[in-house]
Amino acid sequence: MNKKEILAKIKGLDSLDNTEKAYLVNLVNTTKKYGLVWEDKPEDVEEELRTKLPILKEMKERAILNDTETEKHPNHILIEGDNLHALTALTFTHENKIDVIYIDPPYNTGKENEFRYNDNWILKDHPFKHSNWINFISKRLKIAKNLLSETGVCIVHIDENEFDALNLFLETEIFSNHSFLGVIIWNKQNPKGDAKGVATMHEYVLVYAKNKSAFTSLPNSLLRPKPNAEKILSKARKLFSKIGKTEMPEEVKEVVKPFNFSKAILKDFEVTYDLELINKEFKSWISKQDFSGGEKAYKFIDELGIVYRGVSMSWPNKEQAPEDYLIPLIHPETNKPCPIPSRGWRNPSATMTKLLEKKLILFGIDEVKQPERKYLLTENMFENTPSIYNNGASDDDLFKDLQISFEYPKPTSAAKYLLSSIHPNPKIILDFFAGSGTSLHATLELNAEDDGKRECILVTNNENQIAEEVTYKRNKKIIQGYSDRKNNKVAGLKKNNLRYYQSGFAERKPSLKNKKELTLLATELLCIKENCYTEVTSSLLKAKWHKLFTNGSNNYVYVIYDDFYIEEAIEALTTFIENNGKDLVLKVYVFSNGQYAYAEEFENITANITLAALPDAIYKAYQNVLPKEQKEDIPTLENEINAKTAN
Repeated sequence: MNKKEILAKIKGLDSLDNTEKAYLVNLVNTTKKYGLVWEDKPEDVEEELRTKLPILKEMKERAILNDTETEKHPNHILIEGDNLHALTALTFTHENKIDVIYIDPPYNTGKENEFRYNDNWILKDHPFKHSNWINFISKRLKIAKNLLSETGVCIVHIDENEFDALNLFLETEIFSNHSFLGVIIWNKQNPKGDAKGVATMHEYVLVYAKNKSAFTSLPNSLLRPKPNAEKILSKARKLFSKIGKTEMPEEVKEVVKPFNFSKAILKDFEVTYDLELINKEFKSWISKQDFSGGEKAYKFIDELGIVYRGVSMSWPNKEQAPEDYLIPLIHPETNKPCPIPSRGWRNPSATMTKLLEKKLILFGIDEVKQPERKYLLTENMFENTPSIYNNGASDDDLFKDLQISFEYPKPTSAAKYLLSSIHPNPKIILDFFAGSGTSLHATLELNAEDDGKRECILVTNNENQIAEEVTYKRNKKIIQGYSDRKNNKVAGLKKNNLRYYQSGFAERKPSLKNKKELTLLATELLCIKENCYTEVTSSLLKAKWHKLFTNGSNNYVYVIYDDFYIEEAIEALTTFIENNGKDLVLKVYVFSNGQYAYAEEFENITANITLAALPDAIYKAYQNVLPKEQKEDIPTLENEINAKTAN
């Protein structure tokens, strides 16, 4: 039925009054031609955001601090509260700063206690089941995109219930088809036992970039370690160490083992290893392994014990290569030219000469065989991240060790794999459907493995005390250490800090009193934004109208809560700089009833200072993400001018 036919049918419905008909006609006329359509129903938290502004309040008693110098130990953040609230607050602290958004949202399966919308559980037979889910996820993803850096990626777990809707939504509403990096099929190797049709044993992982060209230009993006590379190298080292030794091959040992031959007879099976023999054994071993074809190609060991493979050096394009790519290679033994690929070599003659000097070209026994490039496994330990990921692991035993009850936790190994195989070096990871806190656990382990400084931000509500009793408790034990069920002490990953925040609100109406209150309540937001958490105490800072925070190194945040004390603030700051050196980096936030940050007053301070007016800086950040009808009360220069003009 086309649009014209639909409109005619609506107008002919006697069961509807004119208002209802007009509504439906308008809906049809404004419906997009391609994409998703759903009912935009406000949530309770949205209604709160219409009259209040989000802030974060630190629960200092729950902080896990192993070092206050942020450059030494990364500061991870756990936010307890609605993720729409938290994402709005994070637009002030982390706009364009997040490298990886990694989320596992509710799958909307219709199971009880799985997906709640406006305090109602959405069950399988709910008439607006899919519409409510898209409405719920859309608001969060739209804000989340603003948090991504230009080289950032969004990684989303989903199953078959909402895969089609989510993929279409991400393509048409959030990113674009030009930002799509692919879908990873996670084979969980465990078919659903209660299936009424095909037994599903996989989930999907959607991957989108904020800016695909910027992301793919990162070195080693979308690369993963070859899963069996270390195993191959270990086997090669073991075999190479046998050269010159006389002993029975491993494969022969397995064959003769059941026969209980005497030592004298077994002596007859012994061989003296040379390079040719270890290569035969190596090829036989690798052919029997459950490795990928690319890994199995590394089946040779050279005279130095290095594992390698041969790769064609043919010109990759359809057209003929330039003349410089058609110079023959001379066989080192026969001194005769070897065959040239039909369209030429992959590399020019100068590169071929360098490869020859480095002994990275493989020749055959004579000149008949076309030479190949010698690829060393140690120089090719990574491969393109494939679309299939096999992992049937479970963290059930871990949760028993941690003495935490949680159904179906996502395996830490899966999160580690995805976080390390897509973005090459994320500095900040955000998970606003934190659940049991797997993303942070994975981040902690990755940091421990490569001495990294990745930071993770988790957001979860506290329904059934999940934030306190699961997310926080789990990662506290991972950082501090714990005892497993066998009474073995598991060492903690102590080179990390974890800070705990709860969501809160400030009054939105921009009266002078409310502006000052917002400036005061924004202290934690400022510390998070500038990564400066340690309050500096000195005789200069005893008064309540100002505070100074540091990252434990050279960076400082100075907050002036009342512009009445500007002169005193300048005097205090000048003295502090004189006592601590002029190379300090200072971000000064000063209360202002408007947008003026007192630049003239601070211009004579000889230090690296950046000024910002509060709460104007917060208003501007929230202005970018709140819906139009929610922006009316937020002070902006345009609104101020309009108000004055109206008066």
